[in-house]
Amino acid sequence: MDPTARILRLLSLLQTYRHWSGDELSGRLEVSPRTLRRDVERLRDLGYPVETSRGTYGGYQLAAGTQIPPLLLDDEEAVAIAVGLRTAANGAVSGIEETSVRALAKLQQVLPTRLRRRVEALAVATETVPGYTESVDPDVLMTIAQACRGSEQLRFHYTANDGSETSRLVEPHRLVSRHRRWYFVAWDVDRGAWRTFRADRVARPFANGVRVPPRELPAEDAASFVDTALRSRPQPFTAVLRLRGTAEELRGRVPHWMGEPVADGTDSCLLRTGADNLEWLAISLAMLDAEAELLEGTPELVAALTRLRTRAERLTVH
Repeated sequence: MDPTARILRLLSLLQTYRHWSGDELSGRLEVSPRTLRRDVERLRDLGYPVETSRGTYGGYQLAAGTQIPPLLLDDEEAVAIAVGLRTAANGAVSGIEETSVRALAKLQQVLPTRLRRRVEALAVATETVPGYTESVDPDVLMTIAQACRGSEQLRFHYTANDGSETSRLVEPHRLVSRHRRWYFVAWDVDRGAWRTFRADRVARPFANGVRVPPRELPAEDAASFVDTALRSRPQPFTAVLRLRGTAEELRGRVPHWMGEPVADGTDSCLLRTGADNLEWLAISLAMLDAEAELLEGTPELVAALTRLRTRAERLTVH
């Protein structure tokens, strides 16, 4: 057996995380104990923490290290991980959406074509329960994520708020998950300015192969850039609330995206907020961890809040 193939086979056996005796491994690999010891040392040089124990029950076992070395996955494991990451990227597990997309982008790059087709087939055959947000095709997210990682220009069609569609050429910087939506920050080449795009409004994205040096973002990070952009946009649904408490007391209880509480007297604050999804805004207001009074709001928002209250009143709690 080729030495490289033999070491990969040894690594595959050790990554089952069971304890192997020296005789078992030598027999599986058809090598002498001396060659086995030499191959184990090569794995250690590559960063794999292989533990050795001596005595009657001695042998080899892969231990947890200080960092994750490269993993060997069989076909079924690779497909299972890809499907799981796709599910998490769609918000099935709150808080890990961005991490899931980055991991999925890396895995998708190295998946053989036959496995990529199996993952895509599973995705087509799977339905998700709709929520108060727009779904994003994981393939779109992966294309954007890979362009961000590779500092590669990206072309796509984009649908604006008014329904008009434009063709865009950008230098993607970073993907951001906010308020159960995906956004990405990019330098718009044609407009010569930084822009924030909603990923669910992106269609037919493709990287054109042109790599560019990363630009310096005019903000602390991409997440704060998106927050600022969202607050500055005119929203179709707005509200003004009076909250009980000081600005300091409320700052940690009001989500950052909803706005900044502004002092209005000694023990109350005003909060101006808005969103482009009526139901999401109503739910957000209902979940505020503060005593609040709605001072201004569209009739549609008042009706949505009334519906929520009616539903809550009908709920029987034992």
